[in-house]
Order: sequence, then structure tokens, then C-alpha cells
Amino acid sequence: MDSSLEPKKSGLFVARNAKPGDTRETIKTLVIALIFAAVFRSFLFEPFHIPSDSMKSNFLVGDYLFVSKYSYGYSRYSFPFGGHTQIHGRFFVSPPQRGDVVVFRPPGKPSEDFIKRLIGLPGDHIQMKGGVLYINDKPALKEYVDEWTDPTPDGRDAPPVTYKRYRETLPEGKTYTILNNKHPGPVEDTEVFIVPDGHYFMMGDNRDDSRDSRYLGQGDAIVGFVPEENFVGRADLILFSWEGFFSLRSDRFLLKIL
Repeated sequence: MDSSLEPKKSGLFVARNAKPGDTRETIKTLVIALIFAAVFRSFLFEPFHIPSDSMKSNFLVGDYLFVSKYSYGYSRYSFPFGGHTQIHGRFFVSPPQRGDVVVFRPPGKPSEDFIKRLIGLPGDHIQMKGGVLYINDKPALKEYVDEWTDPTPDGRDAPPVTYKRYRETLPEGKTYTILNNKHPGPVEDTEVFIVPDGHYFMMGDNRDDSRDSRYLGQGDAIVGFVPEENFVGRADLILFSWEGFFSLRSDRFLLKIL
């Protein structure tokens, strides 16, 4: 009987016309593909997904992002398993800008990736007063926009939650929306934080549900001042978004992050 497969004593099948060179070529192709993927993820772009509510309504649970690795240069956190090395510092440094959305490793949990908005630069004085952000003693403009309803709070099957949505504008003119219901809240009024050299102050766009630099000095502070070395990259593009296991959000494809 004509067949390209023949049984071996082990019970497995092999191609009768397979040659050793074919196997070597297959392995070579796989190795090249893996090297290319590692270089792409380490030096150019790496995909990330949004796992929590801390950046709503601008980023939703289930969003998949492209994070540019070259935007701020490279550190040990730019590379797979680099966090386990003792190589310190940053190379080919390009300074971040206030208002950037940054993926980073928090000092209190360096094995995990966090995503927040960069609010404070080295030397800045940052404070919250009555839910208003102050940068170097000047309030950032905060204007009421509308009410925004989150149909899936915490990414779970829970009753919808409605937030007041505001537009916040930074001194350089960068503008974005934030969610803010809790007045007063645990970090609606804070001390003045002076950002150390080589560090940054990070905040979530969902001011009611974000563990960020505002909690510095409290027992559950994870983020604190984020060292420049801990930056992974800048979030540049929303590729697509899952609302459920088989449900894509049709309005969240290839969205540029502002």
C-alpha cells in the first residue's frame, strides 16, 4: 500500500521520505523566529494587556496595547528575565514627558508590570487638594465633562458603577479624562511630595481605584516614587480589546494613545 508514513516499533509514525537536512532546516527556522521575536519584544514593541480598573475610562480591562521599548532607552526591565540580573542603570536614555502613559515595574513589586500616567518629574512638588492636582503649587485645570457608566466594574459580573468624568489639563497643555467620585477620599488631600532626582510620580486616570504614588508613606504603598530604571516603555497604541471571551469591542481597534 502506497503511504508517506510507516509505523515504527515505538508506535510512532515518521515520514518515509524525510531527510536529516529537513529536520535541521525546521529547527533552524524555529530558532531564527524565536530570536526575531525576542529582539522585537526587547528593543521595539511588546504587547501588554490591561488587567485592572486603574486607568478607566481611557483604558478598559481587556485592552491589548503595543508598548514602545525604545521610547525611554533600555534597562534590565526591557529584556526577558532581565529583572533577575544585577545590571543597573539605563542606556540610550530619552527622558519621558509629563502626561505619558508608562508601563513600569513598581519598587514594591518589581516582578509585575504596572501602567499609570506620568504626573511628576524630578524636582516637582506634587500635592492633591480637595481632589485637585497641584504641580509646583499651581492647580491643574479640572473641568466636569459628563457621567460615565462602567458596565463591568473590576472586570467582573457586578452591578454597573457610574462615575463623574472630568478633563484634566497639565501645565504643558496635555489633556485627558479622569474618573473621580470620592469626595473626600483617602488620597483626595495629601502632603506635598517632592520628587527625587531620577524618579517620577505616577497616577492612575481612575482616581478612585488606583494604587499609585499618592499612597507614598502608607503601609500598602507599592508604587511610591518610580525610579527611571524601572520604566519598561511608553504605551503608544491600543491594538484591540476583548469585552468577554468571545466578544471584541468593535470601537477599540488601532487607537493611538494620547
